[in-house]
Amino acid sequence: MGKGPGLFSNIGKKARDLLTKDYSHDQKFAVTTYSEDGLGITSTGMNKGGLFCGDIDTHYKYQNSTINVKVDTNSNISTTITIDEVLPGAKTVLSFKLPDEKSGKLDFQYSHEHVGLSSSVGLTPKPQVDFSGAIGSDVFTVGGEVGFDTSSGLFTKYNGGIGITKPEFSAAILFADKGDTLKASYLHELNPITKTCFAAEISRKFSANQNTFTVGSSYALDPLTTMKTRLNNHGKLGTVLQHEWKPKSLITLSSEFDTKALDKSPKIGLALAFKP
Repeated sequence: MGKGPGLFSNIGKKARDLLTKDYSHDQKFAVTTYSEDGLGITSTGMNKGGLFCGDIDTHYKYQNSTINVKVDTNSNISTTITIDEVLPGAKTVLSFKLPDEKSGKLDFQYSHEHVGLSSSVGLTPKPQVDFSGAIGSDVFTVGGEVGFDTSSGLFTKYNGGIGITKPEFSAAILFADKGDTLKASYLHELNPITKTCFAAEISRKFSANQNTFTVGSSYALDPLTTMKTRLNNHGKLGTVLQHEWKPKSLITLSSEFDTKALDKSPKIGLALAFKP
């Protein structure tokens, strides 16, 4: 797919990833193996809130198609079939989970030089229908999304936003939660050599009369090690230290401190990902 506005979900993604990605408080371990015929298996274990859970994700790629089958500790089987370039610039995704017969869903995505579209339809007699669209270019994007529940006849969401993306910065304004939340974000790349970035986001929730302001940064200590920090106006300080100890294999240590309650123990997360 060529350059273009991308999908609506990409608006504000750079700042959102810097402020939220890899900030986990769980202990997680993942091992991925590959075979020469395109078969990959990922085994994941997680200690979440004192409870251990895990899953096995099998993925097979053939030409422009990928099949993923995931089995978790509760014996749920999730299957996703992805076909890229079913039409030029288009992708189709079929997903369902067993034994939940109402979980079937068909997604369609289309990216063009000046438009990005995404739709999702539940495979039930009265499905949930979602649609999003973005128009513009790889520099300026305006878009929105809407969700409709045909069983109740009610809209489940209607959001919108605009975004500007340049090599050195990106900015976005988003209306979320059916217009109840306004978010404005900005990311600036200070030094491309050390991958030093700064991001800020202000969120206003009108129904609660509450503002949240978050700032964060990312800095490469060396070519294989990155450190991220974030702090919001509620006193929550988060850090992430990630090291690529071999190609595509990562160890990530994250923490969160409440600077307004230093007597409380910090939340610590550890994630190991191994890909031979």
